[in-house]
Amino acid sequence: MPKHLVIVESPAKAKTIGRYLGDDFVVESSVGHIRDIPTKVGEVSDAKKAAWKASRFGIDIDDDFKPMYVVTPNSKKQVAALRKEMKGADSLYLATDEDREGEAIAWHLLEVLKPTVPVHRMVFHEITANAIREAVENPREIDQRVVAAQEARRVLDRLFGYEVSPVLWRKVQRGLSAGRVQSPATRIIVERERERLAFVAAEYAGVAGIFTPADEDAEFEAKLTTVDGDRVATGKDFDQAGIPRNDRLVLAPAAAVMLADELAGAPFTVVSVERKPYTRRPYAPFRTATLQQEAGRKLRFGARRTMSAAQRLYESGFITYMRTDSTNLSGTALSAARSLVAGRFGEQYLPDAPRFYGKKAKGAQEAHEAIRPAGERFQDPKAVVGSFGAMSDESRLYDLIWKRTVASQMKDAKGESLQIRLSGTAATSERSCEFSATGRTILFAGFLKAYVEDIDDPDAARDDQESHLPELDEGQGLDAVSVGSTVHETKPPARYTEASLVKRLEELGIGRPSTYASIISTIQDRGYVRKHGSALAPTLKAFAVVGLLEEHFGDYVDYDFTALMEEDLDKIAGGEEQMAPYLERFYSGSGDHPGLKDLVSVDALEAIDPREINSFPIGDAADGVAIVARCGQYGPYLVHGEERASIPEDLPLDELTVERATEFLEAPSDDRTLGEDPETGLTVSVKAGRFGPYVQLGDRDADSKDKPKTASLFKTMSPETVTLDEALRLLTQPRTVGAHPEDGKPITAQNGRYGPYVKWEKETRSLDDEEEIFTIDLDAAVALLSQPKKRGGRKTAAPLKELGDDPNTGKPIVLKNGRFGPYVTDGETNASLRVVDSVDTITADRAIELLAERRAKGPAPKRKKAAKKKPKKK
Repeated sequence: MPKHLVIVESPAKAKTIGRYLGDDFVVESSVGHIRDIPTKVGEVSDAKKAAWKASRFGIDIDDDFKPMYVVTPNSKKQVAALRKEMKGADSLYLATDEDREGEAIAWHLLEVLKPTVPVHRMVFHEITANAIREAVENPREIDQRVVAAQEARRVLDRLFGYEVSPVLWRKVQRGLSAGRVQSPATRIIVERERERLAFVAAEYAGVAGIFTPADEDAEFEAKLTTVDGDRVATGKDFDQAGIPRNDRLVLAPAAAVMLADELAGAPFTVVSVERKPYTRRPYAPFRTATLQQEAGRKLRFGARRTMSAAQRLYESGFITYMRTDSTNLSGTALSAARSLVAGRFGEQYLPDAPRFYGKKAKGAQEAHEAIRPAGERFQDPKAVVGSFGAMSDESRLYDLIWKRTVASQMKDAKGESLQIRLSGTAATSERSCEFSATGRTILFAGFLKAYVEDIDDPDAARDDQESHLPELDEGQGLDAVSVGSTVHETKPPARYTEASLVKRLEELGIGRPSTYASIISTIQDRGYVRKHGSALAPTLKAFAVVGLLEEHFGDYVDYDFTALMEEDLDKIAGGEEQMAPYLERFYSGSGDHPGLKDLVSVDALEAIDPREINSFPIGDAADGVAIVARCGQYGPYLVHGEERASIPEDLPLDELTVERATEFLEAPSDDRTLGEDPETGLTVSVKAGRFGPYVQLGDRDADSKDKPKTASLFKTMSPETVTLDEALRLLTQPRTVGAHPEDGKPITAQNGRYGPYVKWEKETRSLDDEEEIFTIDLDAAVALLSQPKKRGGRKTAAPLKELGDDPNTGKPIVLKNGRFGPYVTDGETNASLRVVDSVDTITADRAIELLAERRAKGPAPKRKKAAKKKPKKK
């Protein structure tokens, strides 16, 4: 019997596909990308080391920007397994996803495995028996143009990131990164915060009343709209500077109170009753971007959490491919949806013909269907509950997709809107006042019977909300039950949420649906953005980085330029553009337009003033001296004359007022001088650091790269009571215990990230107590080093916080402190807190999101056991 080898990306996908293929098919997975451009010389084989040294970050600039590829360390074992399977195969089917990344993975597999048997490119957009059978029967070739587009994107990202990031290290803070797409995304959030900082709040008042028809028991609310024909100002009539439109009447609070009092006993008359029919069309089926937005609104899922759940649904055969720009449904899907509408809701909800939706996404590229339930008959949401659990992310997301798809094939919702205008005259001033009330009644629910979309604006009404008003006629008299004044203040523009940021990225054409989740995760992981509730707020380092990029790399954070780059990649995928000439223009420039290498030249970098880039004026203190916030190498801080004070990294800049800054500057500091070191004459001080209190010998010289010697305080010590002698003793670390009798090499004792330990060459052993650093002798150290390392001997620490049950597993989530920092766990899956997370502020929703993301990555790779050293011959 012939043997056909099928390779997909993930083990879960391989398991599902394997159910639909016969015994003559073997389905294996590549576990994602198997090759990438190396990041350091250690990843390159000896045969390629010369080429690496001659390249620019692994890219041969002189040979049409040809990238060097190596099998990634995590993929070597899987590649070996695939090569073994290839030996007995009669044909190879490459069944990776039908997008740029999937096409590239297929090509890399072809390059690495070098098959001598027939090779077929197998594509499908849903994992069902019919779709897999059809894909096997109708294979195609690998699309080299799509591969070239992915390779161009990878080279662009490598060149931009590796050329620009070092500029940020030198001018802003070490460890920062720039990205071709992440930097414009960060700029979007920074620009919104700038708008909030420039915003000037304005106060305005209004008048509202409760009215009822004479001799009727029906009350309704109406708001004042005009006074003597002048329109009364509302919040939308003010600009960012707090200035109202010229043709609006701004009521002061006192004037509104007086007017309300005068109108309290006045008679009112209905001026007009206006009825208008309205129609609401169903929402289009989900695209990647709209799924992320709606899951964010309805389920409070982050973009990555949404895509992780969608990936598992797709790989389990429940939905179609989840990375798509399309809103189209196949004929099979239309039939399935229409059948469900007729059966579940009735023929009165079924339109005469199927409904079709056009593409609206800027730069839409994929030719897939919309995201919908898979198959010729949509599986009931209960089937997903049976597979994943009732409150799992997968079940909740599938329910959303199922309802949206079915609703897209239902009739329009129809209703009637009603506006009533009424007038009255103020008793004393005799001012003519007009009030208005609006209502809405749904006459036929249509698609709203199945699905209602949520909205970003908290003040706006959902499509299914009704507001009933009594039946009134023009000229009818009304009694004022009560009339009162209200005082309002204009609000600054709302910060972006993940859902609204996805919407903005799509509007601008930045990135692609498949990258939105990783973009949002990256800017949070890098510490550029922190979550305040569901809102995304930029950190001080984000302001510094965006300011530098706008000033010196303007094109690369320009929204139109970034969108054009995406279009250029689409042209390469379509064969309209060649990769090498495009990359040459990007890197070396063309005509008067400089290239990337010109912008990172030594001369260009000398023009960047780090002090200016990293300084943000807050205002003048009470003494008239300016307070400035700065982004430093070790975090943000305030400067006021000679005073310095650290500020929290997660403090939004719009909350850093002069008053708040003064509080930080006046707060007592743990930093104090202990005295002088008698040997060097340098000052010894105790300071508060990011990882706890420490002592320091000397001060940092801004013009020197050398750092002062430091040592952490023992757990038994406190900054308030530590003495000069104790500090000098701490600074003697690492202490040399003696020479090891086996080779004469020194054994040292010192404190480390995970506590006190002794070290001999590469061998380390933990000490039980910090004081042993200064008391352990040579014999005890040699004996300790001769013992095997303890595994699992540490006591289980009590959880720092309990966060409730995980809806995906039903198990309790707790926050713990581990060797590598704080993490959340449900007992099976562990997920470390990110840079943007805090032990004090982490929520249950955030913990669930972190665990879902960790599960989506699959199990952590097992560490290789270190080979045992053979004893030396005597």
